[in-house]
This record gives sequence, C-alpha cells and structure tokens, in this order.
Amino acid sequence: MRFVSMLAVAVVCLLSGCAARQGGLEYPEREAIYDRPLEEVWPSVQQYFTDAGLHFRQDKGSYVLVTDWRAEFGGSKVAGFWHRYMVMGKRESPTQSKLWVIRVTRSANKTLSRAGKELDWGVNRAVTGRADDDFMGMADLEDRLEVPTGDTGISAESAQGQRDMVLEWKVYDAVAPKLVKKAEPAKPSGAAVAQATGTKVPRELTECGLPIAGLGRHVRAGNVLLLGELHGTQEVPRFIAQAACQVASAGVKVSVGLELPVENEGRMETFLASQGEEEDWLNLMDAGFWRSPYPDGRGSEAVANMLEQLRLLRAQGLDVKVFVYDHPKLNGQAREDALTATVMERVKHDADRFHLVVSGNVHSRREAGLPWDESYRPMGLLLKEKLKGVVSLDMAYDSGTAWICAVDHSGVKDKLACGVQDAKGKDNGARPFVHVWGGANAAGYDGVFYVGKVSASAPAVMRGLGKPGADDNSNLPTSGQSSVAAIIGH
Repeated sequence: MRFVSMLAVAVVCLLSGCAARQGGLEYPEREAIYDRPLEEVWPSVQQYFTDAGLHFRQDKGSYVLVTDWRAEFGGSKVAGFWHRYMVMGKRESPTQSKLWVIRVTRSANKTLSRAGKELDWGVNRAVTGRADDDFMGMADLEDRLEVPTGDTGISAESAQGQRDMVLEWKVYDAVAPKLVKKAEPAKPSGAAVAQATGTKVPRELTECGLPIAGLGRHVRAGNVLLLGELHGTQEVPRFIAQAACQVASAGVKVSVGLELPVENEGRMETFLASQGEEEDWLNLMDAGFWRSPYPDGRGSEAVANMLEQLRLLRAQGLDVKVFVYDHPKLNGQAREDALTATVMERVKHDADRFHLVVSGNVHSRREAGLPWDESYRPMGLLLKEKLKGVVSLDMAYDSGTAWICAVDHSGVKDKLACGVQDAKGKDNGARPFVHVWGGANAAGYDGVFYVGKVSASAPAVMRGLGKPGADDNSNLPTSGQSSVAAIIGH
C-alpha cells in the first residue's frame, strides 16, 4: 500500500507541476514527507549531496550530515558570504520520514554579527593590560594559525542559521521518484512515472544564498519586476545577484536591468564575457560614470561586486543577461520617457526572458504625480500602461547605513554632503522576501522587497581602479562633507 500511495503522489505531482512549484522558486508552504522509513531514504539523500558536489561529514550511525562551506555565486572572491548545510533526518511515523535542512551563512566581515558581539567580555591576555599589546603566547599563536585566511577568512561571530525548505523540496523531487523506481524495479506504472524516475541532479549545485520568499510567483517569461531602491547599500546589489542566481538556477532565462548610462553597454558586456582578470576590471572601471561628481550609490563597490557575481553565473553556463538603460544627459519627463523606451525595447526583444529591473525608487512608481510635479509620469507607470506582468516594488529594510550624496543644506557653494548616513527602517527579520499587496499603495507601489539590515557601500573608485576589495591603501571617508573637486580627483 505504501508503494501504491507514493506512486500515485509521484504521478499527480509530475502531471500537475508539483515538483516545479515546490522544488523551484516558490517558497513551500508545507513540508516534504517521504512515504518511506528514514533508513530507506537516507542513502539516497547522501547520494544527492554527493552528486551536487556538496562534500559532507557524518557521524557513523547518525542521520545528520554537515556539508563543507561554499562561497556564493560559484567562488566569487568578492562575494564575502559562505554557506553550509546541516541536514537532519527525522521520523514522521514508523513508515514516513522527512528532512530538515538548516542553512548556516557566514560573512567575511561582521555584517551578520549580533549586536554586542564586538564588545570584549573576556579577560585581556596582554601582559601590560594595554589593548594594543601584541604579545602572543603559544596557545594564542596556535589559534591564530588555525584561523582561515583569504577567501575562507570567515568571522566566527558573524553567522546566521535559517531553515531552507526550498532545498528540502529539491532533494525530495530528486530522491522520491528514485525510491518509487527502487520499490518496483521490474515495471514502473505509466510513462509519467518513468519520466519522473529520470530526474537528474546537477553535478554542481550553484550557491545562490538564502531563498527569497515570494519571488517565484512573479517569475515568468515576459514579466518585469521593478525594484525601487535606496542607492548606496551593500544589500540591494547582493539581493539582485541572489535573485538572478535563483531564477537562472531554476531554468528561467533572466535579464537584469541596471540604472547605469547606456554609453556603458559595450564595456559592461565585454566585462561579463571576460575572465575577470585585472585588465578586465581596469577596462570596466575606465569610464566616466564610476568617477561621477555625484556618487549617488549606483557606482558603489557593491555594484561592482554584483557585476562580478553576475559574470561568474554566466561563466557557469547560467542564462543571465545584463543591460543598462539610463540617459543621464536628459532631465525630468524626457529622461523618464527615455528610460521607459529603453526598457520596453529590451522586454519586447527578449520576450522569452524574465526581467529584473532596478532603479531609484522614484522611477519605479506606477502612480502619476510628485509633490513638486503633479504631471510627472514615472517609468513604472509608463511600463504598466504598455506591458502586462509589470510589478513595482519599493525597498523595505531594517535600520542601518547607506552611502548618500545630497545637496549641502548649509549653503556652501559647490559642496555635497556625501558619505555614510543613517537609514531608518523596520526590522522584519533576516530572511529576504518579496511581498505584494492587493493593489498599489499611495506611493505607487504594488508591494515591497525586503533586504534586512542595510550597510553602506562607498564608491568603487575609492577602492582603487582595479578589482574592488583590493588592498590599495586608499582612504575611505565615512561621513561629512566632500567637495565635488575632491570626489573627481580621488
């Protein structure tokens, strides 16, 4: 009876697209239950992680395994985030079982560190009692030598753990049909089940970060998801790279639209098709845009890092495109019309792709009028009038910081107030998500995309002309006023 029941579920899931919904982009609303005892399921679970290139350790006789750390986006040297999985087999009943997959995320900095962790609650080992005393005993030296460096230099206090039900369903979609075949090896019932048993697991599982809840329901060929951002954070570019990675890994072609000058199109495409060597970075950064006298966050180090991450996804064979659509020489409604025309051209030309378009949060609105211009018609509204499947999202975030440039309110001529400024938001947890309301709000948005606590990202040129993150000994202002001349000449 167990076999018949499981067979029926497999056939129904295959015919109705159950696997695509649960194991793809859509965040599951229920657990995956195996109609098999845990002892029968576990060997196939181990094989899944082996086939996916996720090496693991396991105590003999247990139903718990822990994978090695993997960098986001296939080994990016600028990603700064690593993930590992703790997989726990659980008995649902004597004849049923399930998995819990806990994703642990760590960063190369203290982005994920809990408040208060930076305080020294322990005993100072310095002989003189001074904080800057560099005396080190043998035990300290051994500990120091064990600390990972370079790409694996992960701050021990900077970690978060979250249950990953998307991966739980991916494992189920790969394992359950094989268990059906194993239960009745002579002749599976029906062609549909035969196809189901042919499910293949990717040899290498691309690490795309924590699944973005709510994203999957908007991912369709021809659809446009407009993200209205606060420029100058580390989190939005990472959100875009994660979203593109998750969409492409699910087999959907994705195009990422960036509010960067259209003059940079060729330079951007050349970089994305390159090997990401130092010369490739120099060619990418050798454009006036990165040295703008108004560094509003669009040319940040995080944006440059995101381009590297998208380049790596393409290098792994994922179908990811990038296009730019800004017309900075235009102003007002003329600029808005030009932005719309460029995005429209891309969407119509690539109708078989999902489009993820990020802009400042004024452009993505889909309601007419602004406090200073009642006739203003933003790009979001213009696209909504001409295309189906357009959704406009405002950025939601927990409080933190952002690199912001604004007119100097003190009245000093030729001065910009540029630097790291406080950004006030609301804490909705650590998990990124997309949430859409029943209709547009007063600000002209269909919903929000949430990125967690925000942290500032300075202009990329302040880190040198080469690859972001390089040790170039550049000075990085944190706040206060910066002259236009100083920014140009940096």
